[in-house]
Amino acid sequence: MNTARTYLAGCGTQTAALAVGGKTTVASAATEKYDGTSWTATGSLNVARGYRAGLSGNQTAALSFGGSSTNFPPTQIANSESFNGTSWTATPTLNTARSYLAGCGTQTSALAFGGDVPPGSTQSGVTELWNGSTWTSNPTGLNTARKGLGGLGVQTSALAFGGNSTPPGTTSTGATEIWNGSTWTNNPTGLATPRSGMGFAGSQTAGLGFGGYGPGNKNQTEEWTGTDVAVRTITTS
Repeated sequence: MNTARTYLAGCGTQTAALAVGGKTTVASAATEKYDGTSWTATGSLNVARGYRAGLSGNQTAALSFGGSSTNFPPTQIANSESFNGTSWTATPTLNTARSYLAGCGTQTSALAFGGDVPPGSTQSGVTELWNGSTWTSNPTGLNTARKGLGGLGVQTSALAFGGNSTPPGTTSTGATEIWNGSTWTNNPTGLATPRSGMGFAGSQTAGLGFGGYGPGNKNQTEEWTGTDVAVRTITTS
């Protein structure tokens, strides 16, 4: 990549990906596109955001929301921006400022859930829906408030799993919840290895969660089948 960073957000496909924001020594506004071979810097965010802002959409039509404008302690922000493949344009803000949140969906139909809200480091279950012009808070949020969680799916059919659930954020959870467009329902089977800060990919019915922290760095990979999880054994060197 052109800009080394942690806690960035990403979306798209293997041959058309988008990397947004993150943390260098400060919150970053860097945006880069991947074409299957190399990374190219493109228009920067209007508001730098670190500590894993939410991101939905794809390489040519994305939405970035939340994150933090400072490193430690983080200053959570509510700013939201849309990307047209070249540049970012400010959009109406989230109702609840937060970092370490999860996001999924498209540029015009997105879902934001969980996160770390002020003051300090407080886990949130707040869920908001984006219709392309405004954010609306859902009457009910996640059953387990958390930050640093995994999130997959679309606005009407999403999955939330893992994260930190106990202030100040040192206790990981394996809790898994399914979203039907209006409410979250706990799934009986959660992650076998509770953790936060995972990598994740897929959809509400076919997902992967890999790596993370729980405490200590983890190498486990778990597969979501739509109703249950299966642990995949991997070999490390």
